[in-house]
Amino acid sequence: MPERISRPLAACALAVVATAALAQSGAAMSVDAALSAYDSGRIDEAAQRFESAARAGNRLAQYHYAMMLREGTAASAESNAAWRWLRRAAEAGLPQAQYEFARLYDNGEKVRPSQRTAYHWYRRAAEQGHAAAQFRLAGFYQDGRGVAADAEMAWRWIRAAAKAGHRDAQAALAVLYESGRGVERNLDQAARWRAEAAGAEDVRRDARRD
Repeated sequence: MPERISRPLAACALAVVATAALAQSGAAMSVDAALSAYDSGRIDEAAQRFESAARAGNRLAQYHYAMMLREGTAASAESNAAWRWLRRAAEAGLPQAQYEFARLYDNGEKVRPSQRTAYHWYRRAAEQGHAAAQFRLAGFYQDGRGVAADAEMAWRWIRAAAKAGHRDAQAALAVLYESGRGVERNLDQAARWRAEAAGAEDVRRDARRD
């Protein structure tokens, strides 16, 4: 017989859901206020607001708080606080946090270097469409770091990053098409992606001038 929830218990469950929703809404507002404070140079206020929202479970706040701790613009009595908060944001599924967490292990930044761990987190970010992670992941497949070398997989991830507008990926894809490494040689495609990369660089140069 199906288990039924009594009305008082059902009401209690709804109250818990509503409270959680309000908490998340409040955390989101706190993140907006923290970003505004940070942009205005009120760094201490921004750190406090990010920490408050992070502790309420907001993954974006967890990421920003971790980055402030990492940069030294925020402080915490907790050991390895930057790593802990960045991991929480990464585990919560935030692509940029996953990418940055991968970089910690890729570069050995205050952690023991681990190509397998870096590969794992680059892959998770790449699968969510993070172009920089896709490009890094392609390099892991190309060089056999943290995963078996696979020229075809390297090409697939470079292509994904290139299509997302990543300039270095576009330039690398042009080289692959020109050399025929991991893909059938195609000089027309090589020329196309070389032009895409050059165009992206022109846009970047113009943005720096502005």
